[in-house]
Amino acid sequence: MADTIGNKSAKEFAESVPFANNGNFHVKGANNLDWGMKDRLSRIFNPNTGKTVMLAFDHGYFMGPTSGLERLDLLIPRLAGYADCLMGTRGAIRSSVPPTFNKAIALRATSGSSVLQDDLSHESMVVDIEDAIKMNASAIAIQTFIGSDGQKETIEELNKAVNLGSRYSIPTLGVVAVGKEMERTTKFFLLATRMLAEFGAQIVKTYYCDDFEKVAAACPVPLVVAGGKKLPEKEALTLAYNSIQGGAAGVDMGRNIFQSEYPEEMIQAVIKVVHEGYTDIEAYEFYQHLIN
Repeated sequence: MADTIGNKSAKEFAESVPFANNGNFHVKGANNLDWGMKDRLSRIFNPNTGKTVMLAFDHGYFMGPTSGLERLDLLIPRLAGYADCLMGTRGAIRSSVPPTFNKAIALRATSGSSVLQDDLSHESMVVDIEDAIKMNASAIAIQTFIGSDGQKETIEELNKAVNLGSRYSIPTLGVVAVGKEMERTTKFFLLATRMLAEFGAQIVKTYYCDDFEKVAAACPVPLVVAGGKKLPEKEALTLAYNSIQGGAAGVDMGRNIFQSEYPEEMIQAVIKVVHEGYTDIEAYEFYQHLIN
């Protein structure tokens, strides 16, 4: 095992230098993957831009009917057409997402806790890989807690998912979990995102932080930034813009879209930032134009 004592703090991230092993493929770090992996990644990440807008509605697996998600069957069909990828549980997807939408699916595959428990860090992979195959999942999402009580078991579950995904050419989306007592520093996200990528996750979902460009440069697979708690629309678009400018390959927004007063207009504004190069100011002006 490498000795961490006296380990020099890394500083040379070469943020301005593009990833060196992309070849002709548009997804970071995926040039050497097999055809099936690349096919699924190309459903998640738009080949024209190399980026993605994910719509997350998997909150109910531990929170129940979250505000804005009381009726999945009414909301999701309104928004799904705009997103590149839908992130949800198998129950929500099967019951409320018409298969005719033909969208990429990031299938939430871990569970084990609920809001009735103080500690949400103990999760395991509860979806069989066979069920992910039957659902034509483009990725399986595994919650991973770094620096918390559930670190060892969730790392093991992530590696289990990577092994199974490699067998069947289904990418693993490693989700960096941040608990109530966990730090949200550049140092933490540098560690957590790099760990998940080194374990073999083909995509890492994380949070935006200070010096995010360093985090993105140090992670050899695409980062997708979580929207997190509900923000005013202008601030949420700034979060999306800063993430993309900092090197993220997309955003995965839930509450900042479905809890917006105008969710359809909001997701269209996010798309402008991620895929069309709009600034946050331009995207907010676009959003205001749509709602007025």
